[in-house]
Amino acid sequence: MTLVQLRHVIALVEAGSFSRAAEGLFLTQPALSRSVRALEDELGQALFDRVGRRIELTLFGGEFLQRARQIVFEVDDIAASSVRLREGRAGRLRVGMGSGPGAMLMTPLLLEMARHHPEVHVAVSRGSTDRLVQALRERQLDALVIDARSLSPSSDLHLVTLSEMRGVFMVRKRHPLLRTRGPLRFEALRKFPIASTPLSDEVARVLVELYGPAAHPEQCVTLRCEEIASLVDVVRDSDAVLLAIRASAPDLVELPMKPTMTGKARFGLVTLAGRASPASLSILRDLAQRVLHD
Repeated sequence: MTLVQLRHVIALVEAGSFSRAAEGLFLTQPALSRSVRALEDELGQALFDRVGRRIELTLFGGEFLQRARQIVFEVDDIAASSVRLREGRAGRLRVGMGSGPGAMLMTPLLLEMARHHPEVHVAVSRGSTDRLVQALRERQLDALVIDARSLSPSSDLHLVTLSEMRGVFMVRKRHPLLRTRGPLRFEALRKFPIASTPLSDEVARVLVELYGPAAHPEQCVTLRCEEIASLVDVVRDSDAVLLAIRASAPDLVELPMKPTMTGKARFGLVTLAGRASPASLSILRDLAQRVLHD
């Protein structure tokens, strides 16, 4: 018994005659007759009563038809699901995001999936790099979008760089620091609370090189939080100074610094090396490359 034979029986019932069914299947009538006869021989029972040129299902044939239709439906559904999965139109996507990428990418990703890929089940997790990497290794996540500089190199992780984005000091409009003409020295900023997400060792090194030991995040950051959106809200409503990616708070005012702030975040897409990724991951990668830029 083959799937082709099941399709032949279904087509024959729907057409009502061997000639019409053979025409619809692009077969000769003798070829279709041989296929059905071989199936009946294998089953040991007739599926059809031949009444002149007409055919009628036997009692067993009626039961066989119901089960054949269910089998063919399931097979066709598996094939369709495979196509949807391969094209990223179904399945699931579990993404972990660091604070910076999450602030800029999470909402656009959810909107993209809701509008254009409604069959994909999406789950976004936020947290520190260490926690997200652990979840990736435990296969609770499919991919991460994080600051690559906060990631310790490892042979089991595959990293693709997405973009580099400027880090700056920002304040609300009408902040006292904006009354000063010209670039600001770092000492002026330290008169106010400084807010930041946890920063990588590389960013800390750049800050110390530019502004001295007092600029190390452990020394100068007084408001630290994993969620940059919360820090932005605080800076909007206070005299705190935000150290973050410029694009994460477009309504805040960038402070001109002397020396010029040169620190950058390098955002990357991280997956487990050697693990097959869901097709929908390409949607995330393309969107991240469009969104994560200065």
